[in-house]
Amino acid sequence: MGHIASKIAELSITFPAVLLAISVHEFAHGWVANRLGDPTARLAGRLTLNPFSHLDLIGGLALLLFHFGWAKPVPINPLYFRNPKGGILLTSLAGAVANLLTAVISALAYRGLMLLALSFPYSLPPKVLIPLIAMLKMAVVINVALAIFNLLPVPPLDGSKVVMGFLPPAQATALGRLEPYGVLILMILILVGAIEAVIWTPASLVIRALIGS
Repeated sequence: MGHIASKIAELSITFPAVLLAISVHEFAHGWVANRLGDPTARLAGRLTLNPFSHLDLIGGLALLLFHFGWAKPVPINPLYFRNPKGGILLTSLAGAVANLLTAVISALAYRGLMLLALSFPYSLPPKVLIPLIAMLKMAVVINVALAIFNLLPVPPLDGSKVVMGFLPPAQATALGRLEPYGVLILMILILVGAIEAVIWTPASLVIRALIGS
């Protein structure tokens, strides 16, 4: 019974961080695309911070279990962009940039609440502050991990579109052909631990810089 209670408590901290991370990530894609002239995400109702509009079942479970994963991609139509190659590049980078900004904001709030907790009894009691501090710390971890994960050059992740923007047409097309198998490739890499090894080295450095632990 205690094990179940601890799992529920862990999920109550992790799940809000996951919802925040995917919402910010996908909203940023749609917002940048819309600003560049592509209304597709807006017309599809995806220009929203509602997490359930963006939630992908497998990607969401991966985020909960491994602290990296993916959401349902926001639809983008490059034909609307004045400069399609540049538009795809900026739109693809937007999600990771938004996650890193969210991590920075969460880290600042985390540090502020830590100072409040240390100043008790002149602040909110620790029973109130500790869950908030834990959620903010998890928000930093999830957002940093999601940003780095999505920059991997594996279709359909954003990093593949960034890389394709710099590759010659033939190589870009060859990389794009992997997209139907992308989720399978990612699941295999997750199961063998390859992605965890690649993600957590840079992620731990960024997280330590933001929150000091």
